[in-house]
Amino acid sequence: MTFDTESLRAQAEEDYEKTWVESTHLLKFKGRNFKWKKERGKPHPVVEVADKFRKTLLALGFEEVVNPSIISDEEVRKQYGPEAPLILDRCFYLAGLPRADIGISKETEARIREIARIDIEALKRIFREYKESKIEADDLVEEMVKRLNIKTEQATTILSLFSELKELKPVPMKLVLRSHMTSAWFLTIAALIRKRLLPLKLFSIGSRFRREQQQDALHLYESTTASLVVVARELSLEDGMELTRKILTSLGFESVELREKRATSKYYAPRTEFEVFVKYKGKHIEIGDGGLYSPVSLANYDIPYPVFNVGFGVERIAMLLENVSDIRTLVYPQFYAPASFTDEEIARALKFKEAPQTVAGKMLAKRILSTILEHKDEVGPKRFFAGKLGKFTVYVSEPEANKKLLGPAGLNEVYVYEGNVLGINPRDERFKEVVKRGIRVCSYLEAISNLFAALAEKGRTGRHTVKIADTLPSINLELEDAVKKFITANRKRIDVRGPVFIDVEIEEG
Repeated sequence: MTFDTESLRAQAEEDYEKTWVESTHLLKFKGRNFKWKKERGKPHPVVEVADKFRKTLLALGFEEVVNPSIISDEEVRKQYGPEAPLILDRCFYLAGLPRADIGISKETEARIREIARIDIEALKRIFREYKESKIEADDLVEEMVKRLNIKTEQATTILSLFSELKELKPVPMKLVLRSHMTSAWFLTIAALIRKRLLPLKLFSIGSRFRREQQQDALHLYESTTASLVVVARELSLEDGMELTRKILTSLGFESVELREKRATSKYYAPRTEFEVFVKYKGKHIEIGDGGLYSPVSLANYDIPYPVFNVGFGVERIAMLLENVSDIRTLVYPQFYAPASFTDEEIARALKFKEAPQTVAGKMLAKRILSTILEHKDEVGPKRFFAGKLGKFTVYVSEPEANKKLLGPAGLNEVYVYEGNVLGINPRDERFKEVVKRGIRVCSYLEAISNLFAALAEKGRTGRHTVKIADTLPSINLELEDAVKKFITANRKRIDVRGPVFIDVEIEEG
């Protein structure tokens, strides 16, 4: 099942609502196409590293919390003091669309009545409730459908008449996306010290958002941090450093170096901020940052206890473990990484171009195959009964005198080996390594027998011949476009050449 995307776009441009409704017929509502079997999926490397942090911290007695990712810029000012403007420069400020005051003119009312015969006063009440935030924006269409007794496409067509909705412009708010997990830790700690006994040992793994000048091999707008805090009446920097080393040792890093940072961020106390380095391939790579929160920042939240914090860049660690130099290909391989297919995946992407759809047709394909194999060395002119399908009879034949039923490449099989699609004779010693290490897809005859059975199923009478195999379609195989491009781009080959020369005759009666 494939869609004509170009045609759909053009139709939607001309009449969106009509196309939206009519395109539903392209989709299936019934039918079982998948077997949802239990199998191992493919995890994302960043999530895998985050999970290692999670298990390590839980094993050390830490409690997991979910910190808010949206905070007021006032919180940043309370935490960073005079440094706050520099931090806010890296933050994404949020904005919202104002609720439109929608008026209905006589002209618009007439156009609405062309779309649906509705109670205009009821529509005005709905718009008024929307303006007063009694109806949420994402519920507006549903409310119109229910209360006006109209279809969804009629509701959205009516809304498209109002320029007030089209011309809305975002209004900035005082809210920002957190650029550091620290922005939320102060809020969480202030809440929990009034509800829990000390010490508090908390961690949170989540996103931070930074308005980088550009996204490149080392910078993304969104990245993941594994951050923790310890709150206690008695707590030293040495305690925190020992914890940091213990965590990274548990993750498998043998050499950990903590270096005092020369310029301390204002939310840390002077001379307590340190950068975390691990040794990787002979080099020390920075992966985190920690320290003791400044008593001044803590005082702004009425937190009277020392707090140790350390955070680790999950993507940075995943880059080391995966030996990836570009963070974009690690985090968003769907956008930045080149296509990559294993031999198993290439084999799965090879399908019969034509295949019978009925049980009887599939049984006929097997009988055609067995008939060919049984009589492959017979010399023509001869034909052999292969089976019947409804009112059609199928024969395997060789019409020419002194020629074998099956050509020299007829017993070849299709294998995928090191990214190549190869048609080989599996009994040939030259292809011993391909047979041993490659992935078998099918034999030429399996594919061709399915073609002949499909033709019989469609009532395509007459003689049908497969002569020379030179492309995948010539032996009734097709390969998904993405895989074909991958094979070409990587200078691999598709080679299924060879003389097959097999005929069938399909007769009615």
